[in-house]
Amino acid sequence: MAHSTLSPQGAPTPAPATLWHTLSPERAIALLETSPQGLSPSEAEHRQQVYGPNELQEGATRSPWEILWDQFKNIMLLMLIAVALVSLVLDLRQGGFPKDAIAIFAIVLLNGLLGYLQESKAEKALAALKNMTSSQVRTIRQGQEQEIDAKALVPGDVVLLEAGVQVPADGRLLSAANLQVREAALTGEAEAVIKQPEILLEDESALGDRLNLVYQGTEVLQGRGTVLVTQTGMTTELGRIATLIQSVESEPTPLQQRMAQLGNVLVTGSLVLVALVVAAGLLRTGDLSLFDELLEVSLSMAVAVVPEGLPAVITVTLALGTQRMVRRHALIRKLPAVETLGSVTTICSDKTGTLTQNKMVVQQVKTVAHQYEITGEGYAPVGNLLENGAAIAPQADPALQALLMACALCNDATLSQSGSIWTLLGDPTEGALLAVAGKGGFDQAMLGQGCDRIGEVPFTSERKRMSVFLQAHSDAAWPLTPQVMFTKGSAELVLERCSTSQGEEQPEPLTDAQRRSILAQNDAMAASGLRVLGFAMKPTNVANPNGNLEPEEQNLIWLGLVGMLDAPRPEVRAAVIDCRRAGIRPVMITGDHPLTARAIAETLGIAQPGDTILTGRELTHLSSEELEQTVPHVSVYARVAPEHKLRIVQALQKQGEFVAMTGDGVNDAPALKQADIGIAMGITGTDVSKEASDMVLLDDNFATIVAATEEGRVVYDNIRRFIKYILGSNIGEVLTIAAAPIMGLGGVPLSPLQILWMNLVTDGVPALALAMEPAEPNVMQRPPHNPRESIFARGLGSYMVRVGILLAVLTIGLMGWAYRYTTAPGYPGHPDTWKTMVFTTLCLAQMGHALAARSDTRLTAQLNPLSNPYVWGAVLLTTGLQVLLLYVPPLAQFFGLHPLSAMELAICFGFSALMFTWLEAEKLVIQLALRRKQPGLPKVSKSAL
Repeated sequence: MAHSTLSPQGAPTPAPATLWHTLSPERAIALLETSPQGLSPSEAEHRQQVYGPNELQEGATRSPWEILWDQFKNIMLLMLIAVALVSLVLDLRQGGFPKDAIAIFAIVLLNGLLGYLQESKAEKALAALKNMTSSQVRTIRQGQEQEIDAKALVPGDVVLLEAGVQVPADGRLLSAANLQVREAALTGEAEAVIKQPEILLEDESALGDRLNLVYQGTEVLQGRGTVLVTQTGMTTELGRIATLIQSVESEPTPLQQRMAQLGNVLVTGSLVLVALVVAAGLLRTGDLSLFDELLEVSLSMAVAVVPEGLPAVITVTLALGTQRMVRRHALIRKLPAVETLGSVTTICSDKTGTLTQNKMVVQQVKTVAHQYEITGEGYAPVGNLLENGAAIAPQADPALQALLMACALCNDATLSQSGSIWTLLGDPTEGALLAVAGKGGFDQAMLGQGCDRIGEVPFTSERKRMSVFLQAHSDAAWPLTPQVMFTKGSAELVLERCSTSQGEEQPEPLTDAQRRSILAQNDAMAASGLRVLGFAMKPTNVANPNGNLEPEEQNLIWLGLVGMLDAPRPEVRAAVIDCRRAGIRPVMITGDHPLTARAIAETLGIAQPGDTILTGRELTHLSSEELEQTVPHVSVYARVAPEHKLRIVQALQKQGEFVAMTGDGVNDAPALKQADIGIAMGITGTDVSKEASDMVLLDDNFATIVAATEEGRVVYDNIRRFIKYILGSNIGEVLTIAAAPIMGLGGVPLSPLQILWMNLVTDGVPALALAMEPAEPNVMQRPPHNPRESIFARGLGSYMVRVGILLAVLTIGLMGWAYRYTTAPGYPGHPDTWKTMVFTTLCLAQMGHALAARSDTRLTAQLNPLSNPYVWGAVLLTTGLQVLLLYVPPLAQFFGLHPLSAMELAICFGFSALMFTWLEAEKLVIQLALRRKQPGLPKVSKSAL
């Protein structure tokens, strides 16, 4: 039994929020030591000091300076900083200008700023959550009605609600008159909730079933009510969501994890190699005076190992992917999410507004003698009424004709058209009825011109029905009696008041067998997830329409049943098929009823008949370990609370799944933030869900997720493509530098400044072009790659080593010859020209590597050059810039280069071409091997590519 205790300050401590729906209004008032006349001003002020303001509290966040400082903790940047410091000391000792150190420091600063710009976008989910709270509220204090700031509310306050206001705090209803509240943002249910203060519920009733409670941030659509405030601030359901959002710790994306792994490998390998070179040099010469020279070699090697241009190339690649996704209606909020999408293995989707249209649509109409299926989408009155698959005219069935008239006239909503868009003003259920009436040719406005509503008996939660009395104009083409009453509501209750049913010519007595049949139909429709209403009519002759009209609701004529559903989006079923083909499992997680969830899931192909549906109540009783064992076998979750969604995502992640979570409501925000990638709806989504997400669907189209996933896979494939290109080249540079002192050559073949040029320009520009490579043909016909795979997985590591060794062998061979040639007596040029030849050969060889890196198996001649013209443009541009460095004196002097003769330049081009030739030969061998294994394999033609 719930109870109240006194806090040290003397104010009552409210019972847990999960118990208020089990208590009567009188018991709740007693527990909070208040009364229907509200608190006294002094008691309210005292409780304000105890409970604090009714607002959401923000947790600690990183300051901009902390974010910037964290960027320079990257291990590769730390190594570059150390290299720059050592280079600065050496240059100052030798009396030279420290241009290498300045260039390295500039690169470090640039990379740090790039990282800062990616991370500095502060989380605004909590700020958006705060916007859902109302500012002013009507309360009763000491028997007097007054308007106060919502922040001043405390447990025990009595609040007045009316149509159009936001609920300012969680509370227990004391009274209500036709009170309907929209709770979709909190529970996921599209339909307005009719509140019933008099009922008592079980302890474990789901959030969406607590009809005697209201929640902060929800919206009152109709009616009025009086509420006892039970929870404020962070103890409300909205506050619990805020706590969940703050408790979720952001995990690094797969790309960030792979880059961290790459940095560790490169730095460790660099330090080991530096130590080996210095030790080998000293052991070979035994001359400690060469230590400075060996240290310079080591500095060059360290700079060569670090791919300084890689962060910039990755950032630009992700930004380009973002632009492509915008064209496909997906807005990326966090740049790494572009690549993350390609790793998704499971999509957890909310139902309302994501898989469905968030619009009630009539699916079935059943009279005593006929059954009809309804076509069409949304609130547009466009579609057909089908019987056995054939379109029919409603006038052929008097019961159907009267029923459709009742749908249009026993209705308080209106539909308006703007172009091709139909907009509803009123309750979604009544909007669906107007749409089906319009599909049958019964327009509300046209019918309304021929009659007047002279009376009504409004809907209440106790009556569960409404009736309207209509008087036809004398000159109107009216197919019914001049005065008629239409009734709609709970099928069981309306049927109880019927004595006849509408036949082909006139009303006919309702038999017991017909009643049983109608109730069985009602149960079957409800079991399939439809919301069912019953309709009836009665010719009347009311003399005083302002009197008590409820007694007229007897001896009604039964018209039929109408079943409606928040219909699935028409494009989602195909998107679900595409997901499965791509190895991605779709999962529905909703706060809606299990029957409705099952109907939608089976229609869309997310679940099959007989599949298990797990409810929030059942999920609560599962331990974390049990839930982890259950989630691989469940594709539909119903009646779940926000913390349940969070647990489901966490359990899937524990199973090794890489989870995308889609949603639009406030209740989705914690799970959106926990998921590996959170996807919010751009049109129907709340600000809270958008700010907690990584990506926003601009068209609220589930199919857009599939398109975005394809882009993510393309981006990841291209990132791997240019990483193997950049690092293969870097390995070649490092081995070339390391070979110089071991071979006994004088000096360092490459300065840090020259290496920076190669890493940023001759590596960076072609790498950006490789990022523009189009998708492989099978990119969405294969399962996603393991998001936790190493950056070196699937042969990338061996490729980099193989290509690096090949580049080094070619360059070292040229270096040995060029050193002897340029240092021989009588050589007309500068003796250090061999270094320029080494530098030029490395740069030009990378151009051939860039062309070959477009495909692992297809020859460059087999690829359509127009499929990625950027690569050819980058190769020509970079080659031209390299030639300018050699022959523009200021540039040559700055980079420490010497002009090459025509013969020397031709030799550099020749050695560089060997790189391209070897890589293409490897592909030719692969193709020949594949043809031997598959003799019938056709040759690849240019036109096919």
